[in-house]
Amino acid sequence: MGAKMPYMLAMIVVVIYTGMFVISKAAFNKGMNSFVFVFYRQAAASILMLPIALLLEWKNVRFVSCRLLFKLFLYAFIGNTLGPELCNVSMKLTSATVASATGNSTPVVTFCLALLLRMEVVNLRSTSGVAKVTGVVLCFAGALVIAFYTGPSLSPVNHHRAFSTSAGHASSAPTRLTWILGTFLMFLSNVTWSLWMILQAMLLKEYPNKMLMTTAQCVFSTVQSFVIAVAAERDFSRWKLQLDVSLLAVIYNGFVVTGAAYYLQAWCVEIKGPVFLAVWNPLCFVFTIFCSSFFLGEIVHLGSIVGGILLVCGLYSVLWGKSKESKTTGHNEMNTVYVAHDGHEHKSHQREELDQEEQA
Repeated sequence: MGAKMPYMLAMIVVVIYTGMFVISKAAFNKGMNSFVFVFYRQAAASILMLPIALLLEWKNVRFVSCRLLFKLFLYAFIGNTLGPELCNVSMKLTSATVASATGNSTPVVTFCLALLLRMEVVNLRSTSGVAKVTGVVLCFAGALVIAFYTGPSLSPVNHHRAFSTSAGHASSAPTRLTWILGTFLMFLSNVTWSLWMILQAMLLKEYPNKMLMTTAQCVFSTVQSFVIAVAAERDFSRWKLQLDVSLLAVIYNGFVVTGAAYYLQAWCVEIKGPVFLAVWNPLCFVFTIFCSSFFLGEIVHLGSIVGGILLVCGLYSVLWGKSKESKTTGHNEMNTVYVAHDGHEHKSHQREELDQEEQA
């Protein structure tokens, strides 16, 4: 059971995120305002996490400086508020399939940002460096294909939708400009999410309590998203939740995604590492194509599938390059033996052979 646990966790996470894309899109098709949705989602997550954090971590609470509070507020806006806002607006303009497909670009975008911040290094003379650069190129190629090439449409698997659509918000085929804008916003959302992950790694070095940091950012995001929602939708009659898919989407995203999925991801990463979990991302794309077609009657275009495949190839290329690089580094460290002789240091024979292979 222990050996199978990471695979079970990864599969559950994939299913949860597939449900997130499909149920959220169903709520938007029903007419729910995307900005109001983010506020309700963050509020539900805060209601879930705040009591748990106070119960489990109240003994670890210490004085927080104004500088750290400002960082928490800023990081919450980048990752917890702006990212979901852009993602949901994009999903309204495009489809659940596009949202899931572009999610495969997140590790690649994170790598690019880390490269710009000099947290990553690319050696174009090594196979790992070439693989990482190839992955970035494939990722951007996939984005361009999704944005500019629609292609023939594929008939829905089920013509009878499981989630009904409001008559006033019946989904129609988006225009080319709308589709391009939606794809751009989705990638911008992935950039904010990638930047947030890099900033989180720095923040945890300063304040290494994951539960308190996550909860604080969630509470800050609730306030931020409320202000944005009030500015975007001043008719409070449209804020009212009905006993339909809109309420289901809020509960699912606030409790299941923020509560269960985040914890399961952390557990899976702790056991097998982040690369293992990232490898499963394309399965979410496949599931979303089928589920959005079956439950939403969504028309899937060939361009989305081709672009998604390019994104998946880019993801695996970067992951392979990172894996190859880490193995080479570890191997080099194991085989680097210095021998003191006549006051000088000399590399071992194994290290010399590795250097010759790298130069070749």
